Amino acid sequence: MPLVTTKEMFEKAYKGGYAVGAFNVNNMEMIQAIVEAANECRSPVILQVSAGARKYANPVYLRHLVQAAVETTDIPIAMHLDHGADFEICKASIDGGFTSVMIDASSKPWEENIALTKKVVEYAHAHGVVVEAELGKLAGVEDDVKVEAHDAMFTSPDEVEEFTSRTGIDSLAIAIGTSHGAYKFKPGQDPKLRIDILEEIGRRLPGFPIVLHGASSVPQDQVAIVNKFGGSMPNAIGIPESELKKAAALAVCKINIDSDLRVAFTAAIRKHFSENPDHFDPRQYLTDARANMKEIVKHKIVNVLGSANKA
Repeated sequence: MPLVTTKEMFEKAYKGGYAVGAFNVNNMEMIQAIVEAANECRSPVILQVSAGARKYANPVYLRHLVQAAVETTDIPIAMHLDHGADFEICKASIDGGFTSVMIDASSKPWEENIALTKKVVEYAHAHGVVVEAELGKLAGVEDDVKVEAHDAMFTSPDEVEEFTSRTGIDSLAIAIGTSHGAYKFKPGQDPKLRIDILEEIGRRLPGFPIVLHGASSVPQDQVAIVNKFGGSMPNAIGIPESELKKAAALAVCKINIDSDLRVAFTAAIRKHFSENPDHFDPRQYLTDARANMKEIVKHKIVNVLGSANKA
């Protein structure tokens, strides 16, 4: 099966009351872990490339790694540009074989956001590619995306109808309480999603796919493994998975997952070297990292996203 867009994925997810996982990729082992997990769960999957991944691995390398994954499975796979900063990056990704791109102009003034987003949509649609955009600002840090807590803002339901109709986007990322990065909330806080905002947006945009960024909920057992074997990670308090399940059952059709994967990957490598200090073959410790990350992806698909057996 060739790479697909997210259009049919999201139509099925909206009707079925589940979400598709958009997992950030940086190298071969991560792509293998995600796709093997999705294949075993018979789940559609989105492999997304951030600004940091483009700098680290080169989008050409990543595109061919994703193509290798496509050739070794028959599940629906979309390749998505995460947080495209400008038209040029989106255009290069579209020309380079991506089937979905995000233009993130959420930090710009209203009319500028609309104009830039519409320009990307027109080019993408002419090439059979779908577009995600963003309204509202999530706090936190992810690669080149940095928003201070005092600058974060919830998405206004009053703006979504005009924005989607004027831009022609295919999906919309909204801010309802998630944040980028692993360290989101202080101990004692009770992080919850603004489900009321999501429900209101769903009423105003019936059938329209909504996206959640910054939805990591890092497993504490993985943080404990990192710290046991030489790390000093603070407790990573994220949005409870029960909250994400609620969102997936409503209008949210795509949930981005990144920090969970990085922590699992790192935990396995730290543990491997602690138990095998004389090893120097990357195939040994990266095998453990891939296997640990694969289990996290399977957990997310089955217990959070609800996308198992939906391929």
